[in-house]
Amino acid sequence: MSGPSLSDPHHDGSELYVPEPAVALGDEAVVRLRVPRSVRPTEVGLRYVRDGQPYGVVAEVDEETEVEVWWSARVPMRGPRVAYRWVLAGGDVGYVWVNGAGGTSHDVPDSDDFVLALAPGGPDWHVASVVYEIFPDRFASTGRNGTRPEWAVPRAWTDLPTGRGPKTTRELFGGDLPGIEAHLDHVASLGANVVYLTPVFPAGSSHRYDATTFERIDPLLGGDEALESLVRAAHARGIRVVGDLTLHHTGDDHEWFRAALADDEAPERDFFIFDPRALHGYEAWLDVRTLPKLDHRSTELRRRLTGGPESVVERWLREPVSLDGWRIDVANMTGRYGGVDLNLEVARDVRHAVEEARPDGLLVAEHGHDYREDLLGDGWHGAMNYAGFLRPVWSWLRAGTLPEDMELHPWGDVPVSLPCLSGADAVATMRAFRAGIPWASTLHSWVLLDSHDTARFRTVTGIRERQLVGLGLQMTAPGVPMVFAGDELGLEGAWGEDARRPMPWDRPDTWDRDLLCAYRRLIELRRSSRALAVGGIRYAHVDDDAIVYLRETSGERVLCLARRAPGPPIRLSAAQLGRELEPVASEGQAGEALVDADVVTLPGEGPGFLAWRIE
Repeated sequence: MSGPSLSDPHHDGSELYVPEPAVALGDEAVVRLRVPRSVRPTEVGLRYVRDGQPYGVVAEVDEETEVEVWWSARVPMRGPRVAYRWVLAGGDVGYVWVNGAGGTSHDVPDSDDFVLALAPGGPDWHVASVVYEIFPDRFASTGRNGTRPEWAVPRAWTDLPTGRGPKTTRELFGGDLPGIEAHLDHVASLGANVVYLTPVFPAGSSHRYDATTFERIDPLLGGDEALESLVRAAHARGIRVVGDLTLHHTGDDHEWFRAALADDEAPERDFFIFDPRALHGYEAWLDVRTLPKLDHRSTELRRRLTGGPESVVERWLREPVSLDGWRIDVANMTGRYGGVDLNLEVARDVRHAVEEARPDGLLVAEHGHDYREDLLGDGWHGAMNYAGFLRPVWSWLRAGTLPEDMELHPWGDVPVSLPCLSGADAVATMRAFRAGIPWASTLHSWVLLDSHDTARFRTVTGIRERQLVGLGLQMTAPGVPMVFAGDELGLEGAWGEDARRPMPWDRPDTWDRDLLCAYRRLIELRRSSRALAVGGIRYAHVDDDAIVYLRETSGERVLCLARRAPGPPIRLSAAQLGRELEPVASEGQAGEALVDADVVTLPGEGPGFLAWRIE
């Protein structure tokens, strides 16, 4: 499969291509298509859908340069979202549709069209951020946890998690919120400016996704005052804090579920889906007995979750705690059961509650597969991008030999080993998952290389050099990078629980310090560049072992080269690309770019990641 290049017509949702977005119903948005002069259509048009009916617009030449022609068209916003795509015809072109997945010479369905949306995409601070995920039990401990609960299996900080077995979820290493606060300087020195905490409510496990209440913070972590103190200390350093909330289920010891079991007439009975046909007499997440599923048909449940300042969603975003937003656990399953699908209603309710509590609050959905139908622009701001980033990057950069017991098909949806993709296939996957959703939804989604639910990326790649290639991709991709605590030190793990190893604060000799320095450099690059935060993405060259792309705004262009293995130098048109390249990143085995009057030659050394700013 051949990859995209600078010779392809290009459009995306960034400011270069949507210079005049619509802000209200009835407005017209101005959109533009970049067409290289080597592509010579005689006709360019735009097709959009309004009220279920397709309409056509004739595009006009808006600007011409030495190497390209820009076409523009106006799209009327008669609804909250408008899907559209371009068509080129005549001349040397024949007949080509251009949508979010690229160009095709045959008719295509609407699902990959570009999307304009009226809803604001998300808080401005978020797109300029790098997120640092912390699993509280394994990050840092002050040893002030007090009496451990009966369910806990105490473990020493230097132990490895058992990983698989009846005690796995009950292993308690003793990390707490004061421990996180004590290490905020590490987060700040890394350059991350958002901390995402996995759940901190009381629970019956160390992962705490089985909450027993949403009314207080787990005393094992230090309680309400410890969270207040952590958020104050983080904010003082310019670091925001995002919490983790499960709206799909509670724990089976949750006070609501206990009330529902005790009294059939209790209002909480309607909060859950009791069904004698279900495995446990009630629906549960993946049939796990301890995780009963919430029923969002209950108006009282919705009121308690999102109905005002004292609701679960709003309370913790307001003073005195003042979290900056929520990551919603298993958002893809929330509100969905059999013939019931309230997911979009729940997302809109939660977003309204978040914005009532703080207008600049963040709302990100966990989603392990195709999140696009859930990112319509007015619900979740974005999603965790497992399907459209983590998986293609894993498949492109995976080690030749992986641990025998490693889970190569996370999330249970592909019961085969992880494939080894070419660069073209990896890029096609990424483009496919950016298609069909508003551009803002892409920018506000988290691009991740791993998380507390997966193997560590270092274990997937096997060597530092390939980890650095993935890190370069992560820090320069559209979306907000999310780093799992410990990645920057070279921590390993062959599956989710194995990856939840305690941070080795007292064993600095085990740290990969060269890797740590690279994380700091690339995070600094990401946070210093507006093009990397909001710019469009245009691929310049893709082959089996190399991916070259531009991130562009009206005021900045960044050229990136990710190479998984050595290969021939890459020759690109200097007229199309530019002739003045300033190196801004060089990680792994990397050479230098050479520029003459007509050709920019990118180096063939690898694995490595390089980036340049182009004047």
